[in-house]
Amino acid sequence: MKFVLAVHGTRGDVEPCATVGVELQRRGHEVAMAVPPNLVNFVESVGLTATAYGPDSGPQIDAASDFLHRLSKLQNPITMVRSGIELFIEGWPEMSATLTTLAQGADLVLTGQTYHGVAVNVAEYHGIPVAGLHHFPVQVNGQLGFPSVPAPAHVIRSTMRAAWWMYGRITKDVEAAQRRELGLPPVEAPALRRMMDAGSLEIQGYDLACFPGLAAEWGDRRPFVGPLTLELTSGAEHEVVSWIADGTPPIYFGFGSTPVQSADETLTMISEACAELGERALIYCGATDLGASIRSESVKVVGPLNFSTILPRCRAIVHHGGAGTTAAGLRAGLPTLILWDVADQPLWAAQVKRLKVGSGRRLSKTTRESLITDIRSILAPSYALRASDLATRMTKPSAAATCAAILLEGAARDGEVPSRAMKSGVEG
Repeated sequence: MKFVLAVHGTRGDVEPCATVGVELQRRGHEVAMAVPPNLVNFVESVGLTATAYGPDSGPQIDAASDFLHRLSKLQNPITMVRSGIELFIEGWPEMSATLTTLAQGADLVLTGQTYHGVAVNVAEYHGIPVAGLHHFPVQVNGQLGFPSVPAPAHVIRSTMRAAWWMYGRITKDVEAAQRRELGLPPVEAPALRRMMDAGSLEIQGYDLACFPGLAAEWGDRRPFVGPLTLELTSGAEHEVVSWIADGTPPIYFGFGSTPVQSADETLTMISEACAELGERALIYCGATDLGASIRSESVKVVGPLNFSTILPRCRAIVHHGGAGTTAAGLRAGLPTLILWDVADQPLWAAQVKRLKVGSGRRLSKTTRESLITDIRSILAPSYALRASDLATRMTKPSAAATCAAILLEGAARDGEVPSRAMKSGVEG
């Protein structure tokens, strides 16, 4: 069978789909991926075919972060809405044309967290099933809480409905234009709603253990497979393992693709906080040369590393709250501090607090003093015990990839959501 995987966003968005693509290809299927131009090389490096899809995601993520920060300051609402619309629809027509060509002869189109309208319409045009892959709960539910206070279920549901209603309004015109171009009839409901109404497969690429009760609320329609990761190595792991072995287990710090204002100041803040706490720090930074300003032997600045090799050797983890990093830290049994900024990051901060395995704070509100207080808090033995217990209930990455591939094979073959029995034995 032929599978087309269309996903836009950061590496954190693309890697889960690529993980599924690698497993599908291993099982003998033809796989084609459509990803942002800046991530084509990444996808090709793991042996998959990749086509440039939409704008570069780096500048787009920077712009989205800036938009949300300005939105919180209540600037001119008309100007803000216009700039927000541009962020959500940039490149839509070109993405439609690219995906329409790529999906010829395909058996299924898989879409990620954004631009799902593009994929839904292209799949309808070709008369093939469409499936979704989510790395956090995007459909309305009553299990989530907000970062600072647990919100009542009805408030959460109303907030999520409002968010998706707004997204549908923002993309309505550009989606209507796409459908006219493809010769499809007009529709009223947004793409995500149409997927839900059609019973399309919606793979939950995160751990059920992180959202107790959500499977019971949703039933079989949105199967959980667990976090999806390629577990790539960078070649630097051996050196880092040696550095860790030379002293006490360090605290890992990393902010993924999140734009960090004044990275050098952030590095200094982390170094000073750990010095006062008497802790070693292993800091991920995209520009590792920034570490030249750090003179302490208790601090090591690194690039990308294999989490499964490094994190189990650490004492705790402090990060931005990306779904992949959150899962890796919890899988390693680490107490977690999430310094969140945008997107789904506050959601994960709320969940580690609700699970009592960590804490969270907005990155822009973090100071040297608050960082010291927050780290000291999560280093309490009770957090380590609960984190270790949660780790035993987390899904192994290989099982998650196998489960997702089986589900997609079934959806492509039957054009419907496979039953829970189809994935028996590959969860957990």
